[in-house]
Amino acid sequence: MSRHESLQRVLDRGLVAIIRASSSTQLVNVARALYEGGVDVIEVTFTTPGVVEVISAVKKDLGNKVLLGAGTVLDPETARTAILAGAEFLVSPTVNLEVIKLALRYDKGIMPGAYTPTEVLTAWEAGADIVKLFPADIGGPAYLKALKGPLPQVRIMPTGGVNLQTLKEFVKAGACAVGLGGQLVEKEAVERGDFARITSLASQYVELMKQARA
Repeated sequence: MSRHESLQRVLDRGLVAIIRASSSTQLVNVARALYEGGVDVIEVTFTTPGVVEVISAVKKDLGNKVLLGAGTVLDPETARTAILAGAEFLVSPTVNLEVIKLALRYDKGIMPGAYTPTEVLTAWEAGADIVKLFPADIGGPAYLKALKGPLPQVRIMPTGGVNLQTLKEFVKAGACAVGLGGQLVEKEAVERGDFARITSLASQYVELMKQARA
């Protein structure tokens, strides 16, 4: 899938599920539960043990039904490893220009993390498809709205602090999409193997995004 196609899918859906866990055992089931709930853009973080195997396994299990990306990509070596494992987009908590450059070289989506106006613009001008506002719980929707004032051209995805109560406000403030970690992929549900809970939450977020955009 091309970078442009990946970007369009993220923008169309508006929801990026972030899977991070201390064990990789059940993460394929988590990905399937998200997909069944209507969330088909999934980021697996590199803080997860055996993350390369997880990405490969999810890719094998669900194929192009989901748009699969890698998160917490801190350097170009990790970026290349993720792409070779099957990641279609890369997400980082920071602005690393070499990671952005490598993603563009491989025609993969790139969403670096930034917080200050300088960081946001630096990431955008380097070629970011979307700039991840992180941590978005500091400042909340009001901060996103303030950033969009002088930087209306930048596609921004808040991550951190987005939940069922705040999602609409973030969209209203100018979010092109939102990143959802523990508020969607609940740690307790993963540990219990309660995949129905994850599917249910995914459905709620999908419906809420439709309402927010309407």
